[in-house]
Amino acid sequence: MRRILVLLAAVLSASAAPVGTQPAEGLLVAAAADLRYAFEEVGQAFRARAGIPVTFSFGSSGQLAQQVENGAPFDAFFSANEAFVHRLAERGFVVPDSVQLYAVGRVVLWVRRESPLPVERGLSVLLDPRVRYVAIANPEHAPYGEAARQALVNGGVYDRVRPKLVYGENVSLTLQLVQSGNADVGIVALSLALAPPVARGGRFWLIPDRLHEPIRQAAGVVARSTQQEQARAFLAFVVGPAGRPVMRRYGFVLPGEGP
Repeated sequence: MRRILVLLAAVLSASAAPVGTQPAEGLLVAAAADLRYAFEEVGQAFRARAGIPVTFSFGSSGQLAQQVENGAPFDAFFSANEAFVHRLAERGFVVPDSVQLYAVGRVVLWVRRESPLPVERGLSVLLDPRVRYVAIANPEHAPYGEAARQALVNGGVYDRVRPKLVYGENVSLTLQLVQSGNADVGIVALSLALAPPVARGGRFWLIPDRLHEPIRQAAGVVARSTQQEQARAFLAFVVGPAGRPVMRRYGFVLPGEGP
């Protein structure tokens, strides 16, 4: 039976804002949960360069896209699935000529550092009898959850692992399921596994990208934003010379650099 574990940790980072509120100044950006640590750095760098503070609301791309459509006061939307942004642009919720690919993500198997599980053995470790629960993001609305599901299917272990699956609402909360001990192992974003606070507490194995569809991540300016010029400047900063080194350090494959 599908189990959905709901973490009550509502705030993903100090810079996250509740949906429905507008920051007193600066930009409000809806961002996929895998961007949490990378964007904390990018946001600070952008403020230092442009003098514009950025407040982030992190979540699953599917849920954020729904919020954009429902009129949430975001200025820009960074999705972990380009399809969500293109769909919003086609329906008039995102400015079409602002849409651009900004990164391609990867997924990893992640365990706590003290775990006895030999995660370096790859997906076969999920069949270990010591593994009771395997956490993935909800594939119904989280692109990293769908990539995890595809990897399990194409890796030939999905049917045997499915009874062990537990689901986080997004990939960041999925990581927290493992960090808290509520799951033995998880499939999460490489960008989270490489973040210093996470890397200190865990070990990971990079899942081959041939096992899942490319996680192509795209962004766009929200059509109802009253700060479209500033939002375009932030998009340009992320994909420009200042943002690319940060994104690369968090494991993202960047436009023009990938296969």
